[in-house]
Amino acid sequence: MNESEYLTKEKFDALSEELNYLKKTKRKEVAEQLEYAKSLGDLSENAEYHEARDTQGVVEDRIQKLEAILKSATIVSSHGTDMVVVGSVITVVKNGDKGEKVYTIVGGEESDLASGKISVHSPFGEAVVGKKKGQSFSYEAPSGPIAYKIIDIK
Repeated sequence: MNESEYLTKEKFDALSEELNYLKKTKRKEVAEQLEYAKSLGDLSENAEYHEARDTQGVVEDRIQKLEAILKSATIVSSHGTDMVVVGSVITVVKNGDKGEKVYTIVGGEESDLASGKISVHSPFGEAVVGKKKGQSFSYEAPSGPIAYKIIDIK
């Protein structure tokens, strides 16, 4: 992961907390499960052992991913800018629609369309970053180009 991951301070703290939990608590729990499973005997047919090994792999993968994200993280705050950046809360209207939509531009780890958080790495995110209030932008969707106008930036 060479490119920087944009995170809000809250998300950075939450990921740091998760990493700390995985390293200090979960690793120990998995090691204890492995020891217990080994004590049951024949490892080739030991379901508990194989399950504990799988869990260990998942935990270690997540630790590596979190360490990479946090190492390359850029903490963002959009206060005081008139241009769309990561962390901006934007109000847009889609061409042809009357209703406005409000989205927050976030890093990939925080994206959650259901709560209006759109990744800066998405086609929408890439198209809107750097734009100013009143500007229009468009991006290529699977169904064809979609155009929006920025009503407000917070």
